[in-house]
Amino acid sequence: MDRADLVSELKSLRKGRGLQASRLPERVGPCLRAACAVSEADGMMTIRDKVSGRLSELSLQLPEDLRVAVLAAFAITAEARQPLYQDRVRWAALRVDRDPRTVRRRVDEAIELLAELAMSAPPGAPPGTYHTAALTVAVVTEESCVFEQHRVSADEDGVGSFALAIPAAKGLVLYGGTLTEGTVELPTPLRRGESWEFAAVFTVEPESQLVYVPGHRCEVFDLRLRFGKEAPPEVLALDGAFERDVPDPGYRGRKLQVDAAGEVHLQFRHLTPGLAYGARWTDRL
Repeated sequence: MDRADLVSELKSLRKGRGLQASRLPERVGPCLRAACAVSEADGMMTIRDKVSGRLSELSLQLPEDLRVAVLAAFAITAEARQPLYQDRVRWAALRVDRDPRTVRRRVDEAIELLAELAMSAPPGAPPGTYHTAALTVAVVTEESCVFEQHRVSADEDGVGSFALAIPAAKGLVLYGGTLTEGTVELPTPLRRGESWEFAAVFTVEPESQLVYVPGHRCEVFDLRLRFGKEAPPEVLALDGAFERDVPDPGYRGRKLQVDAAGEVHLQFRHLTPGLAYGARWTDRL
């Protein structure tokens, strides 16, 4: 895999609709396929997931301004999935408070760095890597109770632990391992391709939000919130938000409808590592 060729392929991929292109398999070149572990048997959806997941993971090592720019450039960030590259650049320019010309330079800089990172750390090179096939979280706000269930899949031999979605030091483990300071320790390490399930119940301090920021690829995140029937709050979805926006009271996520039982159900698919997913709520006036 040649670094210059990989940079060229990345610069070509950012054009048009980026990773949302309808003929994506034709636009992912041999170097990018090697960098993202794309096989000949992979279909378009799998290719999109692998490439976006790999670029998202690598972008976690970039400064925030470069990361915002490059995730927008490839149309990985949901809010920036405009059909034209120039529109995505303008979106990123507003996010980082710079002019579009500066953002274009930063996209070029980020692509060079992504290529270096991909060359120095091939996919799956660190032992013990994994991805989350499914995460289920259920919250009963009145009781400050959280149920958390993971199904993880090993991408390499030696996966022996993974992090909880919601930081918590202690909880009642239902099955699947033990807890050590917010980390799930498996009974035995997994081999590549093996899956494992873990579930636990926690009591947490009352908060007005639940946010999950995946550090690895996550295919499905299913979230249920139970507020009760009396005076349910206003609830906003956080769907791929930048972490710095989560505490901002001016950030307006998608407004959700609380049902007659006082519950809200959200499901997120193909989450981008490093972005925030979940919900926050405020009492009605």
